[in-house]
Amino acid sequence: MTEEEDETPARMQDASRDEGPQFALPLVVRVERAAPPARTDALEGAARAVLRFLSDPRVTEPGGEWAGAARAWEDARIRKVVRRARGAAWTRAGELPGITVTQRSAEIRVYPPVPVDEWPADLARLQVSGTDFDDPRPPAEPAATMPVLWMNPALPMTAGKAMAQAGHGAQLAWWGLGPRTRSEWRDRDFDLAVRVAGEEQWADLLGSGLPVVTDGGFTEVAPGSATIVADHPALRALLGSPR
Repeated sequence: MTEEEDETPARMQDASRDEGPQFALPLVVRVERAAPPARTDALEGAARAVLRFLSDPRVTEPGGEWAGAARAWEDARIRKVVRRARGAAWTRAGELPGITVTQRSAEIRVYPPVPVDEWPADLARLQVSGTDFDDPRPPAEPAATMPVLWMNPALPMTAGKAMAQAGHGAQLAWWGLGPRTRSEWRDRDFDLAVRVAGEEQWADLLGSGLPVVTDGGFTEVAPGSATIVADHPALRALLGSPR
C-alpha cells in the first residue's frame, strides 16, 4: 500500500498526462515510538508543507533550483507520497534538500518532486505503513476567518492517506487564489485547519463551487471519491458564498 494520490481538477485528469515521465512530491512525517504526532496536527502540517513548497522562491523564481522539477511534476499526474521516519532515519532525511514544517506535535518535511521510480535512497527505504495516528482530544472549532480543509465524514482514511489528501486540498486552494491573497496567506504562515465535516455540511460544501479533491483511486478509497473540500474565505468571496 502506498499513500500515492492523483490530483483532482477536471483539467488535470486528461489521459495525456499519463504519457510523460511521472513525478511524486515526497512528504516525510516524523514518528518517534514514544511520541507519535496527533492526527490533526499531521494533516495540517502536511497541508502547510505543500503550501510552503509551492511558494518557495526555489520553485517560483525563474531558474529556481526546484522550478524544473516542480514544472515536470505539475505537467504529469500530481502525486504526493507520505512516508514515516524516526531517529537516525529522520536525521538522514533532514540532510536532503527540503523544507521542514512543525505543526504543534507534528514535524513534516517536504522535498522537491522526484521521478516515481528514482527516489533518493534515504527516502526510498522509509516505510509508508504505520501512519495511522489519533487525536488525544477533539480539535477545537476553527475561527470563522480561517481556511479549512473539510474532510468527507463518510470516508475513513488512515492518517497517511489523509495527509496526502490535505496536501491536495491546500494545493487546489492555492491555485484558486490571486497573487495578493497568496502573499497575505504566506505572511500568516499559511494558517489553516483540517476538520471532518458534518453530513449535511458536507453535502452543502460539495454544491458550493469550492475546490473538491477527487481521489485517483490508488489506495484505500474508490476512484472518483470526493475526499476534501478546500474552503478559503477568499474563494468564498469569489463565489459570493458566506460560510
